[in-house]
Amino acid sequence: MEPAVLEDMFEKQAALNKRIGYDTKSLHEQFDALQAGRWLNDYINAAANELEELRDCTFWKHWCAEAKQGQRFAVHDLQNARVEVIDLLFFWISMAQCVGLNAEDVHNLYLQKLRVNHQRQEDKYSMSAKDETDNKGISLD
Repeated sequence: MEPAVLEDMFEKQAALNKRIGYDTKSLHEQFDALQAGRWLNDYINAAANELEELRDCTFWKHWCAEAKQGQRFAVHDLQNARVEVIDLLFFWISMAQCVGLNAEDVHNLYLQKLRVNHQRQEDKYSMSAKDETDNKGISLD
C-alpha cells in the first residue's frame, strides 16, 4: 500500500471519528492517556465484535451440519466477509490513532516489525522460547 493511500485513509477515519465525538486528531495533538484508553477500549470492543461477525462468515461450529460434511471453516459468505474485514480496518485505524500513531508512523513501525518477523522465521521461531526481546528495538524515531 502506498503511504499516500494510508495517509488518505487515516485522514478520512479521523474525520469520521470526529463526527461521532472521538476527535482522535486533537488527541494526537494533546495526548490524554485516560481519554485515549477509554476510546481505545471502545474500539477494541467494536473490533472484537467485527471479528465475531467475520468468523460467522465461515462454518466454524464443529457440531454444525456443514462441519460434519467436511466444510468446517469454509467461507460461505464472501461478500460479507470482505465487508467485515473493512469494518476491522476502520477500527484498526481508529485504535492506531488513539495511541498517537499516524500513517507514516504505522508504515515505519510496520517495516521494523516486518524485519523482526522475517528474522524470527530465519531463527526457527518457537513459542516456548519467545521472550519479546526482539520487539524492544521497535520504536518511533
